[in-house]
Amino acid sequence: MAFEGLADRLQNTLQKIRGKGKVTETDVKEMMREVRLALLEADVNFRVVKDFIKRVTERAVGQEVLKSLTPGQQVVKVVHEELTSLLGGEQSKIAVNNRPPTVIMMVGLQGAGKTTTTGKLANHLRKKHNRKPLLVAADIYRPAAIQQIETLGKQLSLPVFSMGDKVSPVEITKQALAKAKEEHHDYVLIDTAGRLHIDEELMDELQKVKELADPNEIFLVVDAMTGQDAVNVAESFNEQLGLTGVVLTKLDGDTRGGAALSIKAVTDLPIKFVGMGEKMDALEPFHPDRMSSRILGMGDVLTLIEKAQTTVDEEKAKELQKKMRDMSFTFDDFLEQMGQVRNLGPLDELLSMMPGANKMKGLKNVSIDEKQIGHVEAIIKSMTKLEREQPEIINASRRKRIAKGSGRTVQEVNRLIKQFDDMKKMMKQMSGMMKGKKKGGMKFPFM
Repeated sequence: MAFEGLADRLQNTLQKIRGKGKVTETDVKEMMREVRLALLEADVNFRVVKDFIKRVTERAVGQEVLKSLTPGQQVVKVVHEELTSLLGGEQSKIAVNNRPPTVIMMVGLQGAGKTTTTGKLANHLRKKHNRKPLLVAADIYRPAAIQQIETLGKQLSLPVFSMGDKVSPVEITKQALAKAKEEHHDYVLIDTAGRLHIDEELMDELQKVKELADPNEIFLVVDAMTGQDAVNVAESFNEQLGLTGVVLTKLDGDTRGGAALSIKAVTDLPIKFVGMGEKMDALEPFHPDRMSSRILGMGDVLTLIEKAQTTVDEEKAKELQKKMRDMSFTFDDFLEQMGQVRNLGPLDELLSMMPGANKMKGLKNVSIDEKQIGHVEAIIKSMTKLEREQPEIINASRRKRIAKGSGRTVQEVNRLIKQFDDMKKMMKQMSGMMKGKKKGGMKFPFM
């Protein structure tokens, strides 16, 4: 997860003060010293840290906190609110043109993931908002850039407008806009040339594309792994082009995350989207309050619910609830359920969205091995249909055959069958507990 080191430091610091019935000014100062160090270590801009500490301290030693019934909780609330404010306050949505198409210019340095992000954004607009985007190949300088966006277009079944690398980006943009109007596209996403550094000649060309396209949004794509450099790049591009927002990529990597905490404060540009992985659907709208909650260990249930709503088949979920209640849950159901959970995204990322998951015994440093899940799938797929429906018939010779067929050991097969049996017993207990408590039973897929 992004901000891992920062999250651990801040959560440990806040934990010390959270339960206190009485909080003194000294307590607050000690806590803020820890918070300051944690932020600086996460590569947050020095000026940003100074202002943040000042604002939190002023509020935390004020009447609203020290005189409250739960001062420790109030301090945590203040830190959460100020962190949310630092990240931009409210979610910043895409500005939409009154008369389609809405034009979005994608800019950035080479290697930040601009072309891939352009594809991801188009995919997001189509899947989540049912829009009809057109991708424009206007990067004529980088070898294979046009080929890359055309490949993405094919992969996502999205149209790409391309005129090769011998036509100027301005002319490509002009003709792409005419085509978009003619074919009634809702969005036009212009993939411009990446820069190795801020180059005056190329910037001049971007200015010309901007003048012609009159974009509703100019998004700078920056790599969160570059830390403070990302902020400097954002400042330079903003001065030259007048950006409207930032898309942070690689926020799922082993990053200190300081860029995300500094960009809004230094440039006043909202973070519009964040890239959370390599898959083409791994782009999320940026919600400052949710990210703040995740950093402080409060979870991000809303994003988890949104992911589930788009991934989980509701009819199948209802059918599964019924099976869990009447104990007719089989290995086939288990296999299908695993598939639905995997579609939600990397499992360790899902865990980070659960409130307090990092404090749960045994989950603190849990490392979920996706390969292990593949092994479980292989074992189940090596069973016959009857064995999946009636695991109790799986005797010693059947277990040997399943182990051989799946390339796993007999011990692993035994373990899985025992776990499945234990899980069914637990389901029986849970469905008994929930009867009468809540009509309709469990409302989320079993994981």
